[in-house]
Amino acid sequence: MHHTIILLDLTRFCIVLATFQLNSAVAAAEESEAEKEAKPIPEARAFVTQHSGRFNGQLVRYTATAGETYLRDKDGEPKASIFTFSYSKSDVSADEVRPVTFVWNGGPGSASLWLHMGTYGPKRISVPSDASYPGSPPFKLVDAPETILDVTDLVFIDPVGTGFSRALGEHEGKEFWGLNEDAQSIAEFIRTWVTENGRWNSPRFLLGESFGTTRAAVVANLLQGEKFQMGLNGIIFISQALDYTGSTPYVRDNIIAHVTYLPTMAAVALYHGKINPRPHDMESFLQQARAFATDELLPALFKGNTLDQASRNQVRDRLAHFTGLSAQYIERANLRIQGFRFAKELLRNEGLAVGLLDARYTQDEIDDLNADPAGDAASIAISPAFKSALMDYMFQDLGVAWQRLYLAPADDELAKQWRWRTVPDGEEWEPMPVNTARELSTALRANPGLKVFVASGYYDLVTPFFDAEYTLNRHDIRANQVIYKYYTGGHMMYVNEPSRTQLLNDTRTFILDQISH
Repeated sequence: MHHTIILLDLTRFCIVLATFQLNSAVAAAEESEAEKEAKPIPEARAFVTQHSGRFNGQLVRYTATAGETYLRDKDGEPKASIFTFSYSKSDVSADEVRPVTFVWNGGPGSASLWLHMGTYGPKRISVPSDASYPGSPPFKLVDAPETILDVTDLVFIDPVGTGFSRALGEHEGKEFWGLNEDAQSIAEFIRTWVTENGRWNSPRFLLGESFGTTRAAVVANLLQGEKFQMGLNGIIFISQALDYTGSTPYVRDNIIAHVTYLPTMAAVALYHGKINPRPHDMESFLQQARAFATDELLPALFKGNTLDQASRNQVRDRLAHFTGLSAQYIERANLRIQGFRFAKELLRNEGLAVGLLDARYTQDEIDDLNADPAGDAASIAISPAFKSALMDYMFQDLGVAWQRLYLAPADDELAKQWRWRTVPDGEEWEPMPVNTARELSTALRANPGLKVFVASGYYDLVTPFFDAEYTLNRHDIRANQVIYKYYTGGHMMYVNEPSRTQLLNDTRTFILDQISH
């Protein structure tokens, strides 16, 4: 009997011990997981240097700050680090009102290196203006005395998941990767930066490129709304992309894109010598292309198979005239010339594809039978030069010595997890083309003095210039609040030297006009 009791007690002890060990293991695992999720958050990094330069003929002493700004959650804890390159005039007089311009690129998932190193920064990468291949390292980094530091401070923003910007602590990148989520984080950054730098009463401008214009429209509406109550003085769009209906040429049944792309295809065909007879004046030729696209092509595509044969033949032949493509190809395409296929077809007989971002560039691709280009000749040509220039400039001029990986391209997960949905999960939502023109319209109505400067490249097969007109002339946007300018370049028109200097002069004029009112 005593043996039985001892055995029972021993069994009970083993069970208790095993339970204790199991609970301890579970607790340790939970603690380890919690430690993993609650990553330690270091102090924000900043690299500050002093510089001077002559911009637009004026000597400007300025402070360059390459550093992090922390966004905080509702409990005041850091949730994201936004890394920026800011250039602020150092010797501001007591009576000087100094504007600040917030600058970003697009993507989604692009760091700000394109606008930073291409045109608006105090130094820039020099690539051939004629769209020839820029060669191999070392690439040439030169002063940019034409930039606008004489009239405004500049803050180049890398959104979360690009550059050095990251989610912090228990927060994940996907919390910031979405049309609305991204704009919210940028609006929060602007409010934080303005507060930390004592700039609430400075004139404010937004400057975005490509998807950066999509973002800018939403950010402008947020900033001027009840939550932020931050007025704006102006918005600058580089390669407008607000309503994606007019910039999706790869969707066969989207007749709007067939129309909005036609004038750009005409400009590209003219550039490559495919328009015969060659017109004496490009502007007049492109105006004819606009009129044809609106008055003849659009009705023909709308009528579809009810279009009579004589009208069809006339539209086909006029398409051949404006695009430089054969009537046979246009017939087989059923009058629907997709913009990206045009890039492959225009110089097919020479075995070349033209660039999408900038159709002045060409690429000798391996497969000459593909319907679409395999890549983008422009991006392939200039990306290594821009990336190398920024990395060298950060290290040599700005003193950025950091082991963190600079993400350009973006975090691998960003594109896969990007959220275009504009309503909360669980609510009814019908997918549709992205369109933030409505947010821009609301922002412009809220501030009648606010104006938009729209810069477009003639040879841009990603965001065509006629689409900018089509988009911004609609959506209840008043014509007197939009200013259009055109350049003999592509998506990044500033890689063409005459276009770069003209873009800077136009931007300077726009800013000065807006702050003088």
